[in-house]
Amino acid sequence: MAASCSLSRCVVSPAGKHTASIIFLHGSGDSGQGLRSWIREILKKDLAFKHIKVLFPTALARPYTPMMGAMSNVWFDRYKISIDSAEHLESVDSMCSTLTDLIREETESGIQKNRILLGGFSMGGAMSMHLAYRYHRDVAGVFALSSFLNENSVVYKELEGCHESLPELFQCHGQSDQLVFHQWGERTNTFLKDVGVSSSFHSFPNLYHELGLQEVEQLRSWILKKLPDDSAQTQ
Repeated sequence: MAASCSLSRCVVSPAGKHTASIIFLHGSGDSGQGLRSWIREILKKDLAFKHIKVLFPTALARPYTPMMGAMSNVWFDRYKISIDSAEHLESVDSMCSTLTDLIREETESGIQKNRILLGGFSMGGAMSMHLAYRYHRDVAGVFALSSFLNENSVVYKELEGCHESLPELFQCHGQSDQLVFHQWGERTNTFLKDVGVSSSFHSFPNLYHELGLQEVEQLRSWILKKLPDDSAQTQ
């Protein structure tokens, strides 16, 4: 893997003791602050918890092939936005190294790996699936919103015959998405189930390539199920 660089990020800190963490990755061309603001606009408040720190890192700017090589804040490059494209593994693996440093920061601050969730919107969800299912199979879970993995993804290949306990996947997709088609998300979910991932898939009628209120509320409930407040038991 290439040498990693520290990512800028904005953070929603917990109201109480920090006992768990979420690393929430934005879609292509966005930023951590942009994603946080988008969610705050939907919920009319921050995605905030009593005991969970929510980190919104920003991808480094790099040339992005689908934009004719223009610079964009993307987690990795793509040859094209299509489920039947090859993966740009050099850039995916480089970013996995960088994001591993961010996970390490959390564990060094005292957070156990099984108290960390990885997830994101669109490209951020794909990045999270690579990160968790290839390198960090001991995290609490993964969420992917309006996301997909390429049909011949290395993720599927590396999970074939895997006997480890794998992180649960929470996946959501708008049925009206015209950028990342709903069927791409469904196929990703099916392929991951076939290689042993316990997953749920939630479809939202009339939702385009965007976040919706019902979706974010369901995500929040799932987060609290995966990362309950255990402070009462540890006091």
